[in-house]
Amino acid sequence: MKQVKFFFAALLCMMTSIACYADDKIIPVDQLPAEAKAFIQQQFPGKIITYAEVDRGFKKTYEARLNDGTKVSFDRKGVWDKVDCHLVAVPADLVPAPIQEYVNTSFPGALIVKIDKERYGYDIELSNDLELKFNPSGNLLRIDD
Repeated sequence: MKQVKFFFAALLCMMTSIACYADDKIIPVDQLPAEAKAFIQQQFPGKIITYAEVDRGFKKTYEARLNDGTKVSFDRKGVWDKVDCHLVAVPADLVPAPIQEYVNTSFPGALIVKIDKERYGYDIELSNDLELKFNPSGNLLRIDD
């Protein structure tokens, strides 16, 4: 009997996971929140949004992709959450000063190519493939390679 209950519990979890992924939907660019569109215009002048998506899972989120390959994620209000520029530096004013200073001092020549706001602070990826985790004050928590 326990095995049957476990099987159905596992099945329910799997179905819930699949249902969450099915909530991604491509949307017209004009359906992005106004704050998200303004952010892209300000931080990435001259770039064009080529793709927009809404995820209506547990928390409504948006993602926009630009014509240079940059991906920007937003919360339901259009506030940026993650910026991934792949091989070029993220806009400098998105990076808190203590984090930028640490990177410039400890990894001269490395670019911050991805920044992700997390509950614990910031997750930063460098052009040398190192991943740095910082608290909200910009103090280093750890380095992952």
